[in-house]
Amino acid sequence: MTKSLVVVDCQNDFITGTLACDNAEDAVDKIVDFVNENPDVKVFYTSDWHSEVNGSFKENGGIWPPHCVAGTWGAELSKAFEKINDETKRPNENNTYYKGLDDHVEEYSAFNAKNKAGRVLHEETGDEVVVVGIASEYCVRETALDFNKKINKVVIKKDLLGYVNGEDHVKNIDELDKIISII
Repeated sequence: MTKSLVVVDCQNDFITGTLACDNAEDAVDKIVDFVNENPDVKVFYTSDWHSEVNGSFKENGGIWPPHCVAGTWGAELSKAFEKINDETKRPNENNTYYKGLDDHVEEYSAFNAKNKAGRVLHEETGDEVVVVGIASEYCVRETALDFNKKINKVVIKKDLLGYVNGEDHVKNIDELDKIISII
């Protein structure tokens, strides 16, 4: 059995930037610890990756402030991942997958995200996927639900999550717990 860790959108804008989420910094630190304590896990990172005219931004008719604009500090994955002992498990061009590139489509799920070589995330992960990251109620939720349609073993580690709203996060975890393993 191949266990994969999908680290969803642990980017600066979701941690301390324009769309900072509750518990995000703590979640990232715990993700680093989890990777260091589980040397056999395959690690994949996802990145929300938008142009300045993305339709999800308020100024363009969407609901969100501008965030994760390609090439900016806000779009960068957290520097905390540099504390991962195994350099091959740190974010790199092979294990980082991008979503949200189409300005006209809201893409919360990273299931179909692609890396720079064009490989699709869900084709690279194994038969057991642990989903962690930011934000619980949106991108983590949709990514986990999409993986759950493909494989039988999907787990969300609730202590490794950042979230937009505490009440919505709790409600989301309660709902997902009926469908997916929450630990």
